[in-house]
Amino acid sequence: MTAGPDLVVRGMPRAVVLLIGAASTVVVIAGLMAASWLVGPLFLALVVVITVSPASQLLRRWGAPAWVATAVLVLLVYALLAGLVAVLVVSVAQLAALLPRYTARADDLVSSATAALGRFGVDTEHLRPAASSLDLNRVLGYVQALLSSVTGVGASVLFLLALLLFLSMEASGADARRNAVSADRPGIGIAIAGFVRGTRRYMLVTTVFGLIVAVLDGVALWLLGIPLPVLWALLAFMTNYIPNVGFVLGVAPPAILGLLEGDWRLMVGVIAVYGVLNFVVQSVIQPRFVGNAVGLSTIATFVSLVLWGWVLGPVGAILAVPLTLLTKAVLVDVDPRARWVDALLANSALVAVPERPAAEPPEADPSAGGGEQRDGAG
Repeated sequence: MTAGPDLVVRGMPRAVVLLIGAASTVVVIAGLMAASWLVGPLFLALVVVITVSPASQLLRRWGAPAWVATAVLVLLVYALLAGLVAVLVVSVAQLAALLPRYTARADDLVSSATAALGRFGVDTEHLRPAASSLDLNRVLGYVQALLSSVTGVGASVLFLLALLLFLSMEASGADARRNAVSADRPGIGIAIAGFVRGTRRYMLVTTVFGLIVAVLDGVALWLLGIPLPVLWALLAFMTNYIPNVGFVLGVAPPAILGLLEGDWRLMVGVIAVYGVLNFVVQSVIQPRFVGNAVGLSTIATFVSLVLWGWVLGPVGAILAVPLTLLTKAVLVDVDPRARWVDALLANSALVAVPERPAAEPPEADPSAGGGEQRDGAG
């Protein structure tokens, strides 16, 4: 009998195997963090191409040449990215021009809150450092810095556009490559197909519901008189890709602006409208479709959000679910011995409980002799 890798691993103490696996995980995570400038844009471009590639495939089924389908895919991706960046730049510029008019209002609110806490026995001396940190001029500085960073990321945008171009050109041969891999390694081919299918479903479902939430939130903010409803609708659309905590990130800026524009009633109205709309769409309807699309539990989604946000930054937070699907495809789906991990990561509604086989009757003892002698006699 040859000593295969399974026998070598089985010969090691389990603690050593766990330590080696933990050390390898730390090294991989450190490498991803060091190369986040490359991994983040590369995976973002890959997810975008995977999401919109059905349009190219549809054109090819209709008889369009391959180069026409590729050109349409590239133009579609570039148009979506250009529109998103244009709306973001214009809206942030409008926000930077709008905030100075609320400086006096913000100072009055901070002074009133400090005085109210002082009447309840809180020492105002200890509140002064916190009150000074709430200066709206600092927020204005952050917004201006954000505007400068958005308008000054030419190199990064060009790098992302180049990645999108090359990946879009390679998308036409993706099926042939996957078939070639499946012919030699069927497990890897099935895992890759599952990753592509799950990522495409997740992005399509999240995009559709993100658009619904963004339109409803934008109309509600416009009716309430909140400035820049288009910007906050765009923010609601983008934060919809962030699982679990995206709602909080999307509601905070318009709620604060509602407090500055009116009073606490307007702020509560914004929070109430967001709460109702986002609870119905994102917490009741969307999880039914997302859970069936990716098959990840809530806790697995939240842990992936924290992990990938820490490793890759904001891009990792937005793409936490597709990154987890890729990791699951590479480490779990390709190895039949690791399929038990699916039971830990999958949505409880999708976990299949295996049926226990029926109990077999005990084998007859040949030494007893009674049963077989009777059979032979019969």
